[in-house]
Amino acid sequence: MTYEFSPRGVCARRITFELNDGIVSNVVFTGGCNGNLKAIARLVEGKPAREIADILKGNRCGGKTTSCADQFSIAITQALEEAQNN
Repeated sequence: MTYEFSPRGVCARRITFELNDGIVSNVVFTGGCNGNLKAIARLVEGKPAREIADILKGNRCGGKTTSCADQFSIAITQALEEAQNN
């Protein structure tokens, strides 16, 4: 299933990804630090969603209380909850 998430407090404007059987794929960040976010997308491809969310949770960017990676963790957690409830 494809998920779209609008992050808050970061440069990225949208995070799109697929979640199938607990595995994350086809991650696309719109906006933000292009090279870094493309690297994150490649690193998480085909990995378990819970593992990704746990690793990225709480990551901060500069003086912000969050980051694009942290927001992706939130998006994954919400997607997992939605998938569990369906």
